[in-house]
Amino acid sequence: MKHPAISGAEWQVLQAVWERHPSTAGEIVRRLEGKTEWRPRTIKTLLNRLVSKGAVSCEKDGARYLYSPRVRREECVREESRSFLERVFGGAAAPALVHFVEQAELSRAEIDQLKAILERKKGRRK
Repeated sequence: MKHPAISGAEWQVLQAVWERHPSTAGEIVRRLEGKTEWRPRTIKTLLNRLVSKGAVSCEKDGARYLYSPRVRREECVREESRSFLERVFGGAAAPALVHFVEQAELSRAEIDQLKAILERKKGRRK
């Protein structure tokens, strides 16, 4: 399923839905407390937008509604990454990677992990 366009604010609410589901709107509001300064009504509006876009499902359970993701986090991250790469770096991965590596504070373990990934990639190219 191709995920719909999700705004930055909606992305934060979707993260809270992915965290634990199914969840009530109240549980999602509590998860976002301290992470945002939004009022509960704002969070519920964003949640309803995600339902309208098909990114989140809503099922009635007695007197309450339960929300669950309809899109997988990995798919959304992949698509958002592609979109960002296209918009900011013209689709070129190498300049993006160079930029992030140069800007980031990386631990020795992270550097070793990046080296291992690059070595695997290099081995596939031979």
